[in-house]
Amino acid sequence: MHFDDFSNRISKIENLELPGSASHYKMAPMFRIKELESGEIVKKNPKQAAVMALFYPNLDYQTNLLLILRNTYKGIHSNQIALPGGKVEKRDINLLETALRETHEEVGAVREQITVIRSMSEIYIPPSNFEVTPYLGLYKKEKPFLRQVDEVAAIVEVPLHDFMDDKKIFHQILNTSYAQNVEVPAFKLNGYTVWGATAMMLSEIKELFKQVL
Repeated sequence: MHFDDFSNRISKIENLELPGSASHYKMAPMFRIKELESGEIVKKNPKQAAVMALFYPNLDYQTNLLLILRNTYKGIHSNQIALPGGKVEKRDINLLETALRETHEEVGAVREQITVIRSMSEIYIPPSNFEVTPYLGLYKKEKPFLRQVDEVAAIVEVPLHDFMDDKKIFHQILNTSYAQNVEVPAFKLNGYTVWGATAMMLSEIKELFKQVL
């Protein structure tokens, strides 16, 4: 979809009701859903973080979604596909500030040129005890993205039509740092498997997009 057309249509979601956990659960592992519904998972003064789902035009002015591949490190989210973003720092005046700052640091997006459409439903990540607030933004990219080499292994550019294609959803058996041989729903985007909290956030965005695109 041409970015101008996408931008005009997407502005309509600003006042739509968020699907929330119903859309998150579509991309959540069954064991996690059971834990959440049974009340086994209790938030323990979670750390706060914010991410940005950034949509932008490619060279042909077709709409893309920006994802990143995190570097390998000693941590739960090592080497995973994610949205640009990170944890709140003391200098951040609010969560949106966190999302904008981190997006600039990780991929070089000029924060003043990001049009923020709205915030999405926050999501709690039990293994790392983070509560993450996603934001949806538009960006008329004039320069190539520039990854932060210390944190970002690769920039992953996903065409909108791939993101919206339900055939890109599948199930895969994964081993994680906190669970072994678990079946998880995931997106296959630009050759990468996108699962967990990122897939759950994208699921909500996709549900909103289906109402206006």
